[in-house]
Amino acid sequence: MNRFFALGAILAAIIASWACASEGPRGVVILCAGDSLTAEGYPRMLGRALREEGVRARVLNEGRSGNTTGEYLRHLRGGAADRLKAEAPDLILLQLGTNDVRFDGDRTALPDFVDNLREIVRIFGAFRNRSGRPSVLVLATVPPVPESAPFPFTPASARRVVEEINPAIRALAAEAGLPVVDNHGLFAGTPELLPGVHPSAEGYRRLALNWLQAVRPYLD
Repeated sequence: MNRFFALGAILAAIIASWACASEGPRGVVILCAGDSLTAEGYPRMLGRALREEGVRARVLNEGRSGNTTGEYLRHLRGGAADRLKAEAPDLILLQLGTNDVRFDGDRTALPDFVDNLREIVRIFGAFRNRSGRPSVLVLATVPPVPESAPFPFTPASARRVVEEINPAIRALAAEAGLPVVDNHGLFAGTPELLPGVHPSAEGYRRLALNWLQAVRPYLD
């Protein structure tokens, strides 16, 4: 009989160890939100860079190619916000605005852009991490749009990024007390990394490293 009790104790210990393992720390959770500049590249590279630095991280790519701020807001309201909130991200990296300066049906007037982005910030502001603390939301300026970019982008799109979109992003970040990553400055200083609206492979890598530098203070 004692052997049976001993065996039972061993099995109980094994099951307990499995349970502890399954509930172990999952590392930092980073949610990357944005348009195709997010969807097509940097989150995977950011995850790799974090691993190379010994940081255990789960990087979620919630980039939506072609989305304006209005379309991304509808995406969140359509159920994505609840799904993403359940992930309890520690950090949310948000870059939107490139598609808002198109000159087709997606063109977004500045007041509408500000209203959309403010509401997106409000939605993400309600997110909490596993400890119940607010998720850290980081905004980014929009990279330049080359004046040579084909329609639906025009030289006026390039001017809107500089004169309207990025100033609005900075103003909203100041209003909400949020940090800002200067992704516009990254590419303005190295235009060879941005042959079109989308970066080159090296451009995406630099974009990931720019984000990495911004999130490092929050990884301790």
